[in-house]
Amino acid sequence: MGMKGRIAVIAIFMSLALLGIFCTSIAEAGKSENPGQIAGPLERKVILQRLYMDGEMSEETVTVKIVSMEDFWASYQDWQLIDQNEERIIFQKKEHDISPLLKANGFFGITEDGTLSIFNGKPEHSQIIQSFFQIDVGKLETYKQKELLKGIPILNKSRYEQVIEAYKPYSLPESEK
Repeated sequence: MGMKGRIAVIAIFMSLALLGIFCTSIAEAGKSENPGQIAGPLERKVILQRLYMDGEMSEETVTVKIVSMEDFWASYQDWQLIDQNEERIIFQKKEHDISPLLKANGFFGITEDGTLSIFNGKPEHSQIIQSFFQIDVGKLETYKQKELLKGIPILNKSRYEQVIEAYKPYSLPESEK
């Protein structure tokens, strides 16, 4: 075999070797030895629970395609993992805000026994969402009594905190309740 023949055999051998490497890498692409990588995108239901400072909890359910576990966990780093299984993953986060329910429809008011409470709507006939402390109604100025009977809209976190602080001095000591 001449020089050209040897070069042709070497070229064919090299081509087959490269083709073998290429085919093997394609076959292995679906598998991953890196635990942070997965074979193909996984779909999981992710439940995001938000706990608000007024005690309300909202829940949002999304379906997520997970390509990289590392990227998935990084995107929920501010959330606390509550539970997980083959179908779903539950995360929880404490929000330093009041719930959307209170912002939209929450009113401070007073119950018949004088307890400062938050109502879902105006206090007259609405459902109580949260109760705080009993107020010594006798110490309240008339306009503050009327304000509570009518209902004080909450609107935002600042207003929520202001109203609670404004009525704390009128709370009855534990022994008088």
